Amino acid sequence: MDKIVYKTFELKTVLLGESGVGKTSIALRFSTDVFKKYNESTIGASYLTKNLYIDNNIYKFFIWDTAGQEKYHSLAPMYYRGASLALIVYDITNKNTFLTVQKWVNELKKNGPLDIMIAIIGNKVDLSDKRQVPTEHARLYAQKIDALFLETSAKDNINIHELFKNAADKVPIRTDIDLNDNVIKIYNIDNKKNKNYICC
Repeated sequence: MDKIVYKTFELKTVLLGESGVGKTSIALRFSTDVFKKYNESTIGASYLTKNLYIDNNIYKFFIWDTAGQEKYHSLAPMYYRGASLALIVYDITNKNTFLTVQKWVNELKKNGPLDIMIAIIGNKVDLSDKRQVPTEHARLYAQKIDALFLETSAKDNINIHELFKNAADKVPIRTDIDLNDNVIKIYNIDNKKNKNYICC
């Protein structure tokens, strides 16, 4: 029986959004399948990794979970620099957090890495009876900026795995490169004049 050779794709991923929208809960649910009802606010950023197996590929997510408080906003470029994927999270029960999503999108478009893939994530669908942000409103906005869109619940484990799987399926990957030990690092570069991904 032939041995299966997996290709490993490494994706630097950053979570952005207001404090309290559930960024840490999403990251923990995906990486450890654990939900903590009361999480302390992230200070600066926290770091997690998780491997996702799709067909004969391994997608290794290097996840930077950034703090949502305004005082840490200036640190965000340290974490989204070189990222291939940005997950911008809002709370469906708080319309003000969706307004912050648009600010993050504008910042990434202006200062973020070239061709970074953006996903707009409406979290806390387990609280749909308190919804303030209509699903279709957010979906149309995501379509307008060519972003992935999904609603999730870290608490009830709704669409968490699907979020990262869909992102892995859609992140652009160069095929004209030589693999080093079957590992491709999908880290974007910040020089907008150069449209190639860095591969090691």
